[in-house]
Amino acid sequence: MALRGRLAAVSGAWLVFEDEAGFSMTPPQAKTWSQRGRTLVVRVRGRSRRRVSIAALTCYKPGRRARLIYRPRRDDGQRDGRKSFSWRDYRDLLIAAHQQLGGPIVLVWDNLNVHKAAGLREFAEARDWLTIYYLPPYAPDLNPVEGIWSLLRRGWLSNVAFSTPEHLVQRIRSGLRHIQYRSDLIDGCLAETGLTINP
Repeated sequence: MALRGRLAAVSGAWLVFEDEAGFSMTPPQAKTWSQRGRTLVVRVRGRSRRRVSIAALTCYKPGRRARLIYRPRRDDGQRDGRKSFSWRDYRDLLIAAHQQLGGPIVLVWDNLNVHKAAGLREFAEARDWLTIYYLPPYAPDLNPVEGIWSLLRRGWLSNVAFSTPEHLVQRIRSGLRHIQYRSDLIDGCLAETGLTINP
């Protein structure tokens, strides 16, 4: 990634990657154990159009513990008709991350159209603590947050029959909280991309 020279100017900054994922009431399938001759069956109530979107940030800084910051957004059929995050939601997430991390942020994210919204661009230009770079098109393998989604889907969400949207949200929060306390998992997601951060 050609960020090395440009990032040298932002001393003491956190390198932050962002991604958004959607989760539905239909559970992801994963292999599991059962008694010989008895196929495990997970019964669900049918397909639900209700979704939960999560925007997550993985945060890295040499000499500091890796961090995971996230925000859920439920599609409740209201709120301006959007099913995903608006530029204002991303703005609020970045403000919260800046407060939690206590330092400047170099943000790396994909080319999603809302990431390039005029309001968000104006917000970023007015903040000296925020520098934004975009990943190359179609490069999810360079984003450590993709590893977070993989851990969540293979672990806390697989083979679970969600009874209500609240049950789904509770499992997502439980999984993400567990990952937040395991900085080695967050570091592993960065290592999986092949990227390294040098002091």
